[in-house]
Amino acid sequence: MIRSGLIPLALAWLAYGLLHSALAAPAAKAWVARRWPQGVRYYRLGYNVVAVLALLPVLWLGHALGGAWLWRWTGAAAWLTNALALAAVAGFVWSSRHYDMAAFLGLRQLRATASGADGREAFVISPLHRYVRHPWYFLALVLVWTRDMTAATLVSSLMITLYFAIGSKFEERKLLAAHGDAYRRYMARVPGLWPLPWKTLSAAEAREIAG
Repeated sequence: MIRSGLIPLALAWLAYGLLHSALAAPAAKAWVARRWPQGVRYYRLGYNVVAVLALLPVLWLGHALGGAWLWRWTGAAAWLTNALALAAVAGFVWSSRHYDMAAFLGLRQLRATASGADGREAFVISPLHRYVRHPWYFLALVLVWTRDMTAATLVSSLMITLYFAIGSKFEERKLLAAHGDAYRRYMARVPGLWPLPWKTLSAAEAREIAG
């Protein structure tokens, strides 16, 4: 029998995903730009703050449900999964050097004066992007699925995975609109969420596609 708290947990993740996607949509920022042109520079920072604050009650609900372990990694498997999790954390830190973190956090936009604050970013294929189109989603999935699982954490893991699978499609619509054929060629060569050894780019190929 499904524990009664698992359905509200799944619905909470669904609501969070819908909110996160709605606020990330260009239409949401455009709406703010029309009504408060000078405030649009705060949009990215506000988006990040709302995303973090909205996530906290969902995480609390998952933690509060607790429950018996469905499985726990032990022995050599525990060493392997913990090593993978540490590698994922290291991947986040290392790959952040190839992102404009000031713009990602919304801090660079605060110094902008134009109502369009963000501007259009250049198409850059970082080292990890040569192996997977959404490296941070991939690293997050490694972290999620290398943890011990209760019924609540399993529901959370499934919902997070579903959100990444769907959210990445919406994100790529924006990237196609911004970068056109270059991004379409990139999509044809590199997998979306999970690296495949036979679908990678060399550094020279990445530079050629990105232009």
